[in-house]
Amino acid sequence: MSKKDGLHEDLHRGLEERHIQLIALGGAIGVGLFLGSATAIKTAGPALMITYLLGGIIIFYIMRALGEVAVAYPVSGSFSAYANRFLGPMAGYLTGWTYWFMWVVTCMAEITAVGVYMQFWFPEVPQWIPALAALVCMVVVNLIAVEAYGEFEFWFALIKVVTIIVMIVAGLGMIIFGIGNNGIPIGISNLWAYDGFSPKGLPGMIMALVMVMFAYLGIELVGVTAGEAKNPEKTLPAAIDKVFWRILIFYIGALFVIMSLYPWNQLGTIGSPFVLTFEKLGIRSAAGIINFVVLTAALSSCNSGIFSTGRMLYNLSLQGRAPGFFGKLSDRKVPMNGILVSSVFLLIGVVLNYLVPGKVFTYVTSVGTFAALWVWAVIVLVQMKFRQELTPEQQAELKYPMPGYPVINWICLVFLAFVAVVMCFDADTRIAMIVGPIWLGLLVAAYYMFGWDKPSIEGRQDINNSR
Repeated sequence: MSKKDGLHEDLHRGLEERHIQLIALGGAIGVGLFLGSATAIKTAGPALMITYLLGGIIIFYIMRALGEVAVAYPVSGSFSAYANRFLGPMAGYLTGWTYWFMWVVTCMAEITAVGVYMQFWFPEVPQWIPALAALVCMVVVNLIAVEAYGEFEFWFALIKVVTIIVMIVAGLGMIIFGIGNNGIPIGISNLWAYDGFSPKGLPGMIMALVMVMFAYLGIELVGVTAGEAKNPEKTLPAAIDKVFWRILIFYIGALFVIMSLYPWNQLGTIGSPFVLTFEKLGIRSAAGIINFVVLTAALSSCNSGIFSTGRMLYNLSLQGRAPGFFGKLSDRKVPMNGILVSSVFLLIGVVLNYLVPGKVFTYVTSVGTFAALWVWAVIVLVQMKFRQELTPEQQAELKYPMPGYPVINWICLVFLAFVAVVMCFDADTRIAMIVGPIWLGLLVAAYYMFGWDKPSIEGRQDINNSR
């Protein structure tokens, strides 16, 4: 079957509902919650929970926008393919390559982190050995079949989820019943006892917004899985509908427990809140447990990154905006060439960590920060354009319509623009707003240099045939 007949006649729909559910949840729970939460807490204090709630609401509606289009067009290129169809070839090209690069640089960092985490148990082993082993393992998993990716991601995400649930339940036991505190309930007075609930005021909540929004990066993976979901009309809405409530439980619930147990202004100076909570329960190996959880979180991110990069290059090739050999599938119906080439770049990233100064690597990874805002904005714009092309009768027949269209769309776009402005005021994130546009400029130059501006029907036919 030729690729002009529609790529999802070729890709194998092997992801079951439980895979999609955990991929959606795992994408929303990253290493940042375990390691980066203390920094965000110091920026906003207990009011950080409100910032997470606000960001979670926006992310939920962005996911609903993605869901409306993904149910109608379940293709693995997801927002790149949609942008190509509804916003034009340039938009699809820029979105696909930017998302690819975002995952490449993210996985570079995650693979390096694996080496660091493994030194907790094996300090005599050079960092590059476990980093390389992790890369090889995740590549092999992704080459086997899409079911292998889904199965690994299911268990990786489950480890994170179980850890957070145990921490929340144990923490509530301390707060209400005094378990681990000689039977004396700790209560929740720490939420306001140190300069109030919002000690840094509105400015603190706004500055924390950037960290909060990028804690959610990866949640859009649900859209990328659409082309290989067994029953996308059922599994995608089921996964997306539960995203918001899971964000409430796993982020806000965890933060509520952490900041009730410990004064917010001490976090970051007394160790990981998760380690502290488990130690308070008398679990001596708490540090080892959390190190294991963070290790699996890094492997999960790497696993998803390799999955996403292969699918993006595959779809870009079908659009005629990446080399043609990326559009070929292996006998197991996976985009092998895209996975292998992406993995070579990840291998370079492991080497770069030892050869270049940290600042240079920070500049490169800042594109990932910029890419998040770009992809989310494109998702919202795509859904608006998609809806505008439908007749009133077709709109009434939508299987998974986004609520609040078009008002909510504009609210989401204004919110994302506001986050971009906030990024310009922080030295650590300002570089992203410089490097990001430079990256897009380089892509535009390559677009014309390699002749990718020529009309291509593959991407458009792929979308239309997938319906």
